[in-house]
Amino acid sequence: MSTAIPAWPQTTIPVVGGDPFPVRRIYCVGRNYAAHAREMGHDPDREAPFFFMKPFDAIVPTGATIAYPPATSDLHHEIEMVVALKSGGRDIPEADANDCIFGYAVGLDMTRRDVQGEAKKLGRPWDMGKGFDNSAPCAPIHRVEDTGIIDNATIWLEVNGKRRQESNVTHLIWSVPETIATLSTLVELKPGDLIYSGTPDGVAAVGAGDTLHGHVDGLSDLQITYA
Repeated sequence: MSTAIPAWPQTTIPVVGGDPFPVRRIYCVGRNYAAHAREMGHDPDREAPFFFMKPFDAIVPTGATIAYPPATSDLHHEIEMVVALKSGGRDIPEADANDCIFGYAVGLDMTRRDVQGEAKKLGRPWDMGKGFDNSAPCAPIHRVEDTGIIDNATIWLEVNGKRRQESNVTHLIWSVPETIATLSTLVELKPGDLIYSGTPDGVAAVGAGDTLHGHVDGLSDLQITYA
């Protein structure tokens, strides 16, 4: 089919031992670890899950060196376990949610915290604080048949070899099945969707020249460097 302008390439993520995974949408869960919710000044016991999105072409592969983003002097790291979907639907029962999972990966939700903070203060959308270019680094995906359902794994991030964030995915406020079920009441989930499941406490700024190394037990590590 001809198009008015040249079509852009499909964004994909490598799959360990398989064909690349095509990315459709990227959903992110906000404040889904209690300690992180508290460090951001919120009460985790009172808030239902909420979501924001990043563009699919914000994906950055592991090993990349990327430019420090413009329009910020307070770029924050947020290490996350990423859930890749092989199927979806609307109003998915929580009991059936794990059946939608293709696999898992290690990801980073990079955040222009100063841009996000100003938007919050003015009651404006967060888009430019969260959904900017190269804001979603992601390591290769491991298929669920190789890992099993990941519901108990250590997650951590180091910056220049120093540990900044560390927790366990058992500390998610809303589990992965609960997150999938809730999100499917808001949008129709489809194959190719990614869910960044939330970050532990310890988020902090990174600068040009910093190397970030992220880990979730049982998955390929993620490493990126800011030029």
